[in-house]
Amino acid sequence: MPVPVRGLFQQRIAGDDALLRLAALRFAEAGMPAEVYANDPDELDRLLRYVPRHPVLPVVHLNRAVNLFDAAGRATVEAFATRFAGRVAGIVVHDRAAMRGRTAEVVDALREVGRPRRDGPVVFLEYAVGLGPAWYAELAARIADVELASVCIDIGHVGIQAARDALAVTRPGIELGTVTAESVADVQDATRAALPVVLDLVRAVGPLGKTVHLHLHDGHPLIPGLADHFSFLTRVPVPFAVDGRRSLDPMYGPAGLAEILRVATEACGTGRASFTLEIHQVEGRLPVHDTDLFGHWRDLTNAERMNYWLAVLADNHLLARTALRC
Repeated sequence: MPVPVRGLFQQRIAGDDALLRLAALRFAEAGMPAEVYANDPDELDRLLRYVPRHPVLPVVHLNRAVNLFDAAGRATVEAFATRFAGRVAGIVVHDRAAMRGRTAEVVDALREVGRPRRDGPVVFLEYAVGLGPAWYAELAARIADVELASVCIDIGHVGIQAARDALAVTRPGIELGTVTAESVADVQDATRAALPVVLDLVRAVGPLGKTVHLHLHDGHPLIPGLADHFSFLTRVPVPFAVDGRRSLDPMYGPAGLAEILRVATEACGTGRASFTLEIHQVEGRLPVHDTDLFGHWRDLTNAERMNYWLAVLADNHLLARTALRC
């Protein structure tokens, strides 16, 4: 079976469950397994009814508020793991800034929630708040013997941090609106610094014999606000030509995505690299004339917005699957 690449399955736009049925249709058309955001077990149970059947089980991404340091947070993880054993492959939990100086406590918490259970999902601690690649590599090594606990490398978060660190050295204080033809080379060099940092982290944790989950999305360090969770086909417009185009390269693009997939599958070994396209920074509209799901809607704006996002997700899924076959 080809290496699976999941997509983010959720109702990102206001409307009724016709939007989830549209997501189910597009996921089935693409042959794409799912990662689902859920705040509580009942919500996950409801959402899984819409996820198309696939040989690859879904992963569930928990609310950012779930804290492994709290007994209540660990109980939440336990509730998901127990109720959905055999129904989901993994549970993604966010890290916390306070974990930096409390690594031993993090290890203890992951030992608790990652204890062996029949058909139990793997609990993945996601790189989200910038604790640093070295910290994550150390953590992964310290939980190598924990059967159902591992790490989630979010390549957008790792990359943005690395690129911004590089920019702080060469062009401190620069913003997208202040990039000039004279400074753009430094900006692009800093942006390219993201890929090697991600690859080094993957190579550090991959050989530990655990399933490693990767959240895949692109971005650019100078995009204001949320700088990642973009498509790998995204470019950043500028008012002057750069190598013949009036736009900047993102951190990875299709070639960088292909390299990350290659290194991850090689470093982790057969069946131990797990991927999700966590792309949601998408705006556009695409007609829904090929489905009758929205016959009861008077205004199709949100249906077309959802359809456009799903099309972008499917395009990136095709990019990833093509790269994995090469």
